[in-house]
Amino acid sequence: MDTNLLVMLGRLAGLAGILVCLVAGIARLLGNYYLAGFAASTLLQAGMAALLIGSFALLLALNQRD
Repeated sequence: MDTNLLVMLGRLAGLAGILVCLVAGIARLLGNYYLAGFAASTLLQAGMAALLIGSFALLLALNQRD
């Protein structure tokens, strides 16, 4: 797989994960247990999963450059 594509995928997944985690955290701090039909904890887990995918994509891109 192209390293530039992996870097772009990693950055986009990481950014999406950060945004989802922030939205879920702020919603939960405001006292909302549900947001758009999903539990805030579910959205937080989805954000963490996106961060993990982004981290692995960037790690794979770094590994392929050697």
